[in-house]
Amino acid sequence: MKFTHFDLLALLSSIAIILIISRLLAELGRKVKLPVVMGEILCGILIGPTVFGYFFPDLFVHLFPKTGGAKIALDGLTSISVIMLLFVAGLEVQLSLVLKRGKAAMYTSFTSMIIPFILGFGVVWFFPHVFAFEEKRKLVYALFFGIAMSISALPVITRILMDLNIYKTEVGMLVMAAAIFDDLTGWLAFSVVLSMLGQEGEITNVWYTIGMILAFGLFMLIIGKKIIDRTLPWIQTKLSWPGGVLSICLGFCFLGAAFTESIGLHAILGAFIMGIAFGDSVHLHEKAREIIHQFVMNVFAPLFFVSLGLKVNFIQNFDLTLVLIVLFLAVVCKLVGASLGAWIGGLKGRDAIAVGFGLNARGAMEIILGTLALNAGLIDERMFVALVIMALITSIMSGPLMKIFLTVKPEKG
Repeated sequence: MKFTHFDLLALLSSIAIILIISRLLAELGRKVKLPVVMGEILCGILIGPTVFGYFFPDLFVHLFPKTGGAKIALDGLTSISVIMLLFVAGLEVQLSLVLKRGKAAMYTSFTSMIIPFILGFGVVWFFPHVFAFEEKRKLVYALFFGIAMSISALPVITRILMDLNIYKTEVGMLVMAAAIFDDLTGWLAFSVVLSMLGQEGEITNVWYTIGMILAFGLFMLIIGKKIIDRTLPWIQTKLSWPGGVLSICLGFCFLGAAFTESIGLHAILGAFIMGIAFGDSVHLHEKAREIIHQFVMNVFAPLFFVSLGLKVNFIQNFDLTLVLIVLFLAVVCKLVGASLGAWIGGLKGRDAIAVGFGLNARGAMEIILGTLALNAGLIDERMFVALVIMALITSIMSGPLMKIFLTVKPEKG
């Protein structure tokens, strides 16, 4: 297929519209303390089939073609965007936190994952009529929904803890440690689910894939991390700044993504693991982290989050019953699971509940999870809309409710 003059015109126009309008809406949202991602998703809804496409269908199809070279190119850009988003999320992971928190972190991590997973899996398994899926995909769908109820949003949680000024307190460190474990196990499990979906559940391929990803993860987080520690100082002093470190980091991000994609897992997991390996290095300058973060979050992240609204009509696919079920299950499962683990780990009642609300923030990670499941044909548009709404509401409610229950004093300064 030849990439024509009209394809290039449509692609450039769509990218320009996405970046400009999403930035304006994100800035408006910030003034009323709403997550930036909400402004970006709202932009997608406004310029997508829900609003703009409804009133101006011909112009919408012209700017955002459903077929052809422009469509393929924009899909490629959004795929690259989500890979880079997971790399940035990996940069924020600090594995040492999990070890420092000891038993309390492990209790909280375990219960905050296993209880939501069991309840989410059970609801799909025993009440399948509430959801829409093919009978042969019942197991995979139930596994996906269990993971969707379990996962947290590390970037959102980090921002909430910093806004509340409790990042370095006992509660803050506990929430961070549990969130890191949630992200690691959740994305590994979801990648295996996608692999099962692609391989029609052939268990030999799944076990091979699990073995390969565990080997890759252990290599990168033990040996690879040491190699990165030794080479980063040279990269940051000998190569041009900041272009050198930016090129090398993103180059290895794409290499990791290519590896996991080649073994049957989604490319995001390789990018996430590579981000952890680079982010855990003491030699990666804070300024370098900030440059990578700003580059990805302000250029590529809007392309991904706005594209959500271009794919789905949020009004036609809004199912109030399903939205309420997903929201109720998400909040209750995570709150009970995380609070119970924190309480067993030694926190008092109110602080344990605060930990539960802290880990309840789903944010961008839940939306990415839903997008990948939608693209894979596992869930329908109704479930996707329900997951997006749940992610936004839990992100908004997490900070204020956590503040209400906290008894620890904020950090000084």
